[in-house]
Amino acid sequence: MTLPPGQRALEGFPRFGTHLHHPPPPVPADPVIEIAGAVAEALAVRVSELAALPRHELTADLHCVAGWSALGLRWEGVAFSTLHREHIEPGPGVTHVAFEGLDGFRATLLLEDALADDVLVADRLDGRPLGPDHGAPVRLVSPSQYGFMSTKHLSRIELHAGAPPAQLGSTALSRWGLRAVGFKQHPRSRVWAEERHRHLPGRCFRHLYRALTPGIMYLSKQR
Repeated sequence: MTLPPGQRALEGFPRFGTHLHHPPPPVPADPVIEIAGAVAEALAVRVSELAALPRHELTADLHCVAGWSALGLRWEGVAFSTLHREHIEPGPGVTHVAFEGLDGFRATLLLEDALADDVLVADRLDGRPLGPDHGAPVRLVSPSQYGFMSTKHLSRIELHAGAPPAQLGSTALSRWGLRAVGFKQHPRSRVWAEERHRHLPGRCFRHLYRALTPGIMYLSKQR
């Protein structure tokens, strides 16, 4: 088994993120995904409508920027490229897509990365409906990028013609989240290129993130 640089395998798949001191957000009775920004028409797609789109299964590893990897996760859902083709009419010059969750977390991907073949809007994990710890009702899954790019509890998609203001997480998380340890989001955050940081080589952060991992795991186990 070959892992990306700086990663180590972890047994199981814990709840992770900068928000572990909060419970997962409640799921609305009829959840929707708002689509806005540089689009011909803003709209809201009911999560239930995704069932009418072609389904896709993907077995992939999830790699956390903190240095651990959960292996062989089996995701099911709709390819983001399919959702984009069927429901989104982008405006001219769109280059970036921002994904926001019910918990306020927000990550921005280049459009070309979001449209990759392995990017899903997933609603099932390992044969079961997606649970609250891992992003119910639906989440983004982009296995070629670090896990923080795979927004959980997906509720809003914004298209942008040009890079939006740099934002990872939410305002409420800014003090205690990744930014508190000097994290600067790389615009692509590709795992195999070890793009952990916007300006510095990823290897510079291996030991720092590894030192933080036991605390992340402890918070996860308290749930």
